[in-house]
Order: sequence, then C-alpha cells, then structure tokens
Amino acid sequence: MALHPRPVSRVLSDWQRSPESRDYFNSIMHRNRRKRFGLLEAPVLPLQAAADTVSYKVFVSGKSGVGKSALVAKLAGLEVPSMHYETIGIQTTVLYWPVKLRDNGRVLLFRFQLWDCGENALRKFDHLLPACKDQTDAVLHLFSFTDRSSFDDLSNQITRISDSAGSNVKLVVGTKFDQFMHTDVTERELREFQQAWAVPVFCFQSAGGGSGRAGLADIAPLLNGLAEQLWAQDLQAARLHTEPHSH
Repeated sequence: MALHPRPVSRVLSDWQRSPESRDYFNSIMHRNRRKRFGLLEAPVLPLQAAADTVSYKVFVSGKSGVGKSALVAKLAGLEVPSMHYETIGIQTTVLYWPVKLRDNGRVLLFRFQLWDCGENALRKFDHLLPACKDQTDAVLHLFSFTDRSSFDDLSNQITRISDSAGSNVKLVVGTKFDQFMHTDVTERELREFQQAWAVPVFCFQSAGGGSGRAGLADIAPLLNGLAEQLWAQDLQAARLHTEPHSH
C-alpha cells in the first residue's frame, strides 16, 4: 500500500539528492551523521551557500504509544528509542532542513522547533496543552497503523487541537507503516479521511533509514511537505497583509 499526498510544488522535492545541495546539507551533518542543535545553535554555511533562516513551532500530537518521540528522533537524526516510555512534560527538539524554492531558485533554511508532550501529562496538567498550542505554526497529528483506535480518534484530535490554534498547518502522519499487515486501516479509509479533512497524509516506518545521509531520503517527503505547507501559509498571509481593504 502506498498513499501519496498531493505533490510538492513550491519546493524541489528531491533537491537533497543534487550536488548543488551538498554544502547546505553538509552544514547539518558531521561525519555522515546529523548534528544536534540546541535552542541557540544554528548551522554554519560557507559563504557560497548563503541562505535565509525561517523558524516555525511545530506541535506533535497523538495518543500515547503512537510513536511521537520516535518520529521526532528520526526527523532530527537522533537515536530512536528501542522501547516506549511516556514523555514527561514537554520536550522540544530543534532541527534544520534546507529547501530550494521552485519558482525563484532561492534557498531557505527551515528551522523546525518540535514540541512533544506525553498524553498523560497533558491530561494531568491543564497548562501544558495551551503552552503547546500557543503561537504554533503547524501541528503533526499522529496515528499508528498498529492502533486502530488512534486512527478513529484523529477527527477528535484535530478538533481539540485546532479549536484555538487558528489557521495553522495540519499534517497527518501514520507511524509504524512497515507493520501495516497488523492493522485494519485501509488505503480507502486513509484517502477518504485525507479528502474529508483536506490534510496531507504521510506514512512513516517504525524502523530503518538511520541518521546518516542515506536516512535523509526517508524524512525528506515529510519535511519537504511541511516546509511546502508553511511557506504557502506565509505567502497567503503576506498577500492578505498587502491587499487593500475593501469597504
């Protein structure tokens, strides 16, 4: 089974494979492994590879056990936990992703600050969910292919998270896709959900890929798709800001 979200149009989807991108991706790699960046750290680009940085807050939402922390680790090139444990409080992870715009050839360095919070902590402490949703630019709504109830809960999850988060970008990520034979979530159901909610759906494996340069191909569709949606949102906001108000 393969579910393909709408194609990326504003960014070059396979740019990370091109020789031109090497300097940019070298800035987020060290000895063929991804660099880990703190809140105040940033990649150092060579002079010939200048790029503006655009920053976004991304909330990772989903039921306990769907693989939120594992997804964040894989996206950031960190070691994926071998066993599940409940995230205590809020954990933030910074990752950088270079993108080349299709229309003008401009290169942007996307800075994603991923917010991950355990479901039990969200239920126990009322202030955590508002903190996660505050000034959020995008939400990744996760479900697991091995947990039917997490898929059935997606509509409630999106409604609960979006009630005060404004018109932020929404993406759905199905985790543990390599274990698809153990679930009864069908391709038709995913397509119907994608059409009904007008959100892209991405499928992610629970293992494989690694943190090296070879692993970039696994995370590129989701990160390029996220960058695409956020940049489109910014362009729309800029147009609304510059258009004359009608009376």
